[in-house]
Amino acid sequence: MFSKILIANRGEIALRVLRACRELGIKTVAVHSTADEDAMHVRLADEAVCIGPPAARDSYLNVAAILSAATITGAEAIHPGYGFLSENADFAETVEAHGLAFIGPTAEHIRMMGDKITAKTTMEMLGVPLVPGSDGELKSLDEARAVAEQVGYPVLIKATAGGGGRGMKVARDASEIEEAWSVARTEARTAFGNDAVYLEKYLDKPRHIELQILGDNYGNVVHFGERDCSLQRRHQKLLEEAGSPAITAEQRDTIGKTVTDALSKMGYRNAGTLEFLYQDGQFCFIEMNTRLQVEHPVTEMVCDVDLVREQIRIAAGEKLGYTQSDVTFSGHAIECRINAEDPDTFAPCPGTVAVYHAPGGLGVRIDSALYTGYKVPPYYDSMIAKVIVHAPTRAEAIARMHRALDEFVVEGIKTVIPLHRRILADPEFQKGDYTIHWLEQFTARPH
Repeated sequence: MFSKILIANRGEIALRVLRACRELGIKTVAVHSTADEDAMHVRLADEAVCIGPPAARDSYLNVAAILSAATITGAEAIHPGYGFLSENADFAETVEAHGLAFIGPTAEHIRMMGDKITAKTTMEMLGVPLVPGSDGELKSLDEARAVAEQVGYPVLIKATAGGGGRGMKVARDASEIEEAWSVARTEARTAFGNDAVYLEKYLDKPRHIELQILGDNYGNVVHFGERDCSLQRRHQKLLEEAGSPAITAEQRDTIGKTVTDALSKMGYRNAGTLEFLYQDGQFCFIEMNTRLQVEHPVTEMVCDVDLVREQIRIAAGEKLGYTQSDVTFSGHAIECRINAEDPDTFAPCPGTVAVYHAPGGLGVRIDSALYTGYKVPPYYDSMIAKVIVHAPTRAEAIARMHRALDEFVVEGIKTVIPLHRRILADPEFQKGDYTIHWLEQFTARPH
C-alpha cells in the first residue's frame, strides 16, 4: 500500500479522496491554485503545494507543476479525481513514466475510450449493444445523408472528441442534415480542435443509464449496478438515482454480465462507468468514462462500498477480493448536485458564503468543501455540494431528500436548492416517469 498520495484536484472530490486516504492510513498532498489557498482540502491535507494562479490551465492542468509537487513531497501515487486531468491519457502516461502510480485506468484504455468512435467500435466487437449509426467517422455530407436514410430520421451528428453537449446537432428530416453536419463540425473544431463527426439514430424518449464497474490487474471485473442520470440540463446532470426506477433486477444482471465480460476481455483496470441510452427495453452504449464519476456516492450507498478506497487498493496492486455474487444492492439512493447558480436563469453565482449549515440525520450524506466565510471562486465548475440520501424505498428516499434540502442553509450566494425542491415535488418525478428531455421541459414551465 502507498504511504503518500498526491490529490490532483480541488473542491469536494479532493476532500473525498483525502478522507479515503486518511482511513487507509495514507498521508496526503494537496495541490492548489492561489484562488484555493483557503480551501478545505488544503487545510486538511498533511502537506499542501501551490501550483499556480487561478486559471485552471496554469494550475490544475499544469502537468509539470503537479509532477514537481509529487517529487518534492515524496508522493508515490497521484489520484486525479474527476474532471481536469482525470481522463488525459498523456498525463497518466507521464505520471507512470516518472515512477509514480496513476490511480486510474491505463493510458491505453483512457485513450481508447476517449475517442467515441474507437470506444463504440471496441464495445461492439466485445458484444456490447450500440445505438444504430455510422461505422466510424463520416467522411462527407453525402455519406451522412446515406447513413441517415439507412437508420431513419431523426438522427444525431456528434463530435468524436470532447463532450458536454458540444459538437452535437439533431437532424429531424432530410432537409436538416446539411445544417446539422455543418454546425456539429464547426462546434467540434472550435471546442476540441477536431472536426471529426459520426452519426447515430436519435432516440426521442431515452433514459440515461450508466453502469459502475471496477477491475483489478488480474482480470477480475465486477459491476455495482446502474445509476439513472436522465435529469440533465444542456447535457449536464443535476440529479441521479441508484437504482433506476425503469430498470428491473433481471435487466441489471443481464447488462451487467455483458459489460463485465467485455471489460474483462479488455483487461480493464480500476474504476470506469459505461453510459447507455435506454429506451423500449433496449440498452445502447454511447460512451465510457475512465474515471470516478461525480455521482459515485449513490452507488456507494446502495452497495455499501467505498469506491475511492477500492481505486487506491487496485492501483497498489491488490486484487478485488470479491466476486460479482458478493455485491449486493440495498434500498434506494438519490443525489442532488448543489450548484452556485441562479435556480431560474442558471447564471453562475460565485461569492462569499455568509452562513453554511449542512443537513444531517439518518441516511443523509453531504459531500462538500464549503464552510461559513468560504469564498466560492469564479474560475471553476459551479458545483459546491452534493446531497446524497439513502432509504429502504424510493418514496422514502424522496421524502428524506425533501427533509435534507429543507435543513440545508447556504446564504450569501444563490444555489439550485429551490429547483431541486420543485423537482422532488413533481408528480411525474415521483412516479419515476421521466427521460433525458424531461428536465429541459420542466424548467421551461412557469412556476
